[in-house]
Formats: sequence, C-alpha cells, structure tokens
Amino acid sequence: MSLAAAALIALSSACGHVPPETVPSAGDPPPTSEAHRIPAPDLTPRVDGGYAWNLPPGFAPPLVPRHNPMSEAKVELGRRLFFDPAVSGDGSLSCAGCHRPERAFTDGHAQAVGATGQQHPRSSMALINVAYSPSYTWVGDELLQLEDQIRIPLFNEDPIEMGLAGREREMLDRLKADPRYPPLFRAAFAERGARAAEPDVDEVIDALAAYVRSLISAESPYDRRVFADEAGALSPAAERGMELFFSVELACGTCHGGIAFAGPLRSTRSPDTEPQLEHNGLLADAAARFKVPTLRNIALTGPYMHDGRLATLDDVLDHYASGGVPGEGRSEQIRGFSLDEGQRRDLLAFLESLTDDNLATDPRFANPFADGMIGG
Repeated sequence: MSLAAAALIALSSACGHVPPETVPSAGDPPPTSEAHRIPAPDLTPRVDGGYAWNLPPGFAPPLVPRHNPMSEAKVELGRRLFFDPAVSGDGSLSCAGCHRPERAFTDGHAQAVGATGQQHPRSSMALINVAYSPSYTWVGDELLQLEDQIRIPLFNEDPIEMGLAGREREMLDRLKADPRYPPLFRAAFAERGARAAEPDVDEVIDALAAYVRSLISAESPYDRRVFADEAGALSPAAERGMELFFSVELACGTCHGGIAFAGPLRSTRSPDTEPQLEHNGLLADAAARFKVPTLRNIALTGPYMHDGRLATLDDVLDHYASGGVPGEGRSEQIRGFSLDEGQRRDLLAFLESLTDDNLATDPRFANPFADGMIGG
C-alpha cells in the first residue's frame, strides 16, 4: 500500500470513529412482508462462503445480515428485479428508474419522482458502495441495513415511491407469470427447496439487497494513483486539488473521509461504527442534519444536496466557501474558505478524478434486459 493510501486510511480512522458498542444479537428472522415492519437489525459480522467479492485494495468485506447471505445466484436475481418495473405496485417503475448506472445510480433529478408521478422531497442518493454505510436515508439514523431501507421506497405512501403497499399480490403474480423468474428464485433461495419457486415479498427484498450490496466500485483515476501507485493517473491539477481537499484549511476530508469519501464506514473490519449525521450549513434550522453522501462519482450525480437545490459542483464549492447560512448547529468544519480561480479548477479536477468510468458499462451492474427497459 502506498503512503498516500495509508494516510487516507489513517485520516478516516481519526475522523468520526467512536468507541465501539456491542453488535446487536442475531434475533429472529425479519417479520412477514404483510406487516411491513422494520425488523430488529442483525449485523453479525460474516464473510460469505463461496461469494467472490473481488474487492479493490483497501476494502474490507461488508457486513452481511445472517438471514441473507450473499450468493452469485441471489445477486443475479436481485439485478433482474432491480431493473424490472414489475416490482412496483402498478408495474410502471423499476428501482433503476431512480438509480441509473450511468449516473452512479442516481437519476439526474433534483428530487425523485415516484410511480404515480408524485415528487419526493429528497433527491435519489447514489448507491455505489452503500454496503459500507453505517445507516441509510438522508435523515435519521435508525435504518442500519439495506434490507430495512429497501422497504421504504417499496411501501412508502407519503410520498408514494414504488407504490407497492397493498399491491404485493399483483407484483408477485407478475413475477410468477414470467418464466424467467421461478428458476432464478429456486437458485437464489435453494435452501427453501421446491417452495423457492413461489417468491414472497421478503425474498424480493433480500435479493434486491444482495444486488445493491454488490455495487462496490473503486476504479477511478484517484484509486489508480493512491492504491496502485500509477504514475500519471491524476493530472497535475488533480494532484494539487487532492492536497487542497485534505488540507486543514478546507477540511473536506474530515466529513468526506475514508475509502467511500463518506466518513466512517461499517465493515467486517469495523463492525461497530455508529451512524453519523452532519449539519452542512445549508439550512438555518439547527436540527437539519444529514447523512454525508459519498463523493465517489460525484461528477455524475448532480444536482446536489438532499433536495437537489445546487445544480453544479461550482455551486457546491460556493456554498462551502461561504460558510453556509447563519445559524446554530452547523458542523464545526463548515467555516468558509477562500479559493482563487486556479485553486478552484484544481479542486474540481480532483473531484472529477473520483469518477469510475467503467461504472456504466460494468456487466456486473448492468441492465439485464436486452430491450433496455428500466421504467420511469
């Protein structure tokens, strides 16, 4: 590992890790889908036998819930379900309608739009490397695993997202009527035997979570420079921008640290990391604290912030340079800074170097349907 990589990992350890707590015990399997309840978290560390993570340098295996071990068959089933509009209540919108690979699994809208056309107050978050997130959604820190989070867009009614609440049977009937799915469910949930050909909602959720958990990507110019010591992977401007990003004056890396550029992460190496929300100075409300989003592929994921109010990365730099709106509760790193035009170009060049150009064409993540249907 290069000195730069070692320094980055040290930075992530110093920025936000808290004394560990005991990992919750395994408990019972998730409740039935009809209840739509969020099950108690089961974050028992494990490495799944037989599943090849193919992790980049510096990445530990993610935590995987005991009830939902990873397998190639389950990830493949989840990939098909992710891109299939049949999973929504009325069959009109796939998960990929709001999370497109070519946009680092965001949608390019300031605010997401659900299956019925209702607008969500939040923007669609990038899904790359979310397997390492200590918690999910923009606000709140109660959802600790992907299986919990996936229930929200599926069943939420205010606003309606996938619109599945009350229409579960319609969705399952569509899947059972498609001859491609029964063998995929049997392979993904082989421990259930013949019953696996009759999918239920919890199996749909588990398969989707396995696919999303597999979305690990770190093949950007930054990664080649830092983890592979590839000379010339970063332009001179991006090299200078990297120094600015991690400088004491700008302190960008304090919140956006670690291998995910999203602060402290949870993995088999650090299973006890607690969720962390930050006040980014965007709103005057002292309680307006949000999850720190990843900066990986940030050039692809605009517009920015929780509600898409900032259209460009230049706008984002303007916001943080200003120190944010007056008010109490801002994170201490939001204190403003000055950049001349050359420094601004360098910092933008570094942010653009976090783009993995292979992401949109990676066959592991791609739309499996030849006709390109993704809904929305």
